[in-house]
Amino acid sequence: MNNSSPDIKQLIIEGIQERKGTDITIVDMSNINSAATETFVICQGTSTTHTASIAESVEEYVRTKCGLKPYGIDGEEGSDWVVMDYGNVWVHVFMPETRRRYNLEELWSDAIIEQIPNLD
Repeated sequence: MNNSSPDIKQLIIEGIQERKGTDITIVDMSNINSAATETFVICQGTSTTHTASIAESVEEYVRTKCGLKPYGIDGEEGSDWVVMDYGNVWVHVFMPETRRRYNLEELWSDAIIEQIPNLD
């Protein structure tokens, strides 16, 4: 499976939703030459334990469903912001205040931004 296919994005979303991650946003930067990757999948948790759990779920879900492992994971020690690198797709799992501080959606406002409804 190609890691830039829509399927990996869907698997990432499902992995986030599995652990009740919220406010999922897809930032499609495929038309931005200066972007380091094609897509961000951004979400948030309610505590550092929750953000770590969401990242763990994404890693396990994607590995189980399509055999892909992230090239790297950073931020697990503090879990205010965990970044997972799947090549053309990066996953950002934030605490709400850290997400507001860095505001990646605004930083990449010239990208195509899609909000995924919360499951509630």
